[in-house]
Amino acid sequence: MTDAVVPARARSAIVIGASAGAVEALLALLPALPAYSPPILVAVHVPPDRDNMLVPLLQTRCGLHIKEAEDKEPACPGTIYFAPPDYHLLVEQTGDLALSSDEAVHYSRPSIDVLFESAADAWGAGLAGVILTGANDDGAAGLAAVARAGGFAMVQDPTQAAASAMPEAALTACPRAQPLSLAALAARLADWSAR
Repeated sequence: MTDAVVPARARSAIVIGASAGAVEALLALLPALPAYSPPILVAVHVPPDRDNMLVPLLQTRCGLHIKEAEDKEPACPGTIYFAPPDYHLLVEQTGDLALSSDEAVHYSRPSIDVLFESAADAWGAGLAGVILTGANDDGAAGLAAVARAGGFAMVQDPTQAAASAMPEAALTACPRAQPLSLAALAARLADWSAR
C-alpha cells in the first residue's frame, strides 16, 4: 500500500505588515476576517522593550485565535500569529514558523520583508500579502516577492492610511497590488480565503 499524496490547501496563508497607525488598522481589519481563514501571520513594528499589546486587545474582538508566534510551531488555520517584539518571524519550507534574532532590516525587528519573502518561498501562489499603514518602506520588497511567487498582493489605500509611506512604497515596488480601503481588504481576504 502506498501513501496517498494530499494536495496542499489552495489558500495556504495570509501575511500582513504594518507600522505607524497599525493598531487602528488591525482593529478594523482582523475582526472582520472569517473563522475559516487560513493561518494569518502579522509583523508589526514594535519597540524591542515593549510588549505587543495587540494580542490581548484583539483577543476580545476577533473570532479567530490570536497569539504570539513560537519557534518551530505549525501554522494552523483560524489562527492569527503575531511576530514577537525583537524577533523576525519567518516561514520554513515545511510551513512551520521560525523566530530569528538576526540583524534588523529597515531598522526593524520584526521585519515585514523578512516575513513576506520567507512566506512567498514557502507558500507561493497560495499566499496573500497585505501592507497596511506605516512610515517607512519595509514590506515593499516582500510584497513584490509575494506577487512574483504568484500570490495575491493588496495594499491599504495610502490616502486612507494613518501613515502613507509604507503603502506607497509597496505600490511602487509592486504595481500589481490593489490599493483598497480596510473594509474592502477584509471583504477581498474573506472571498480569497473561501476559494
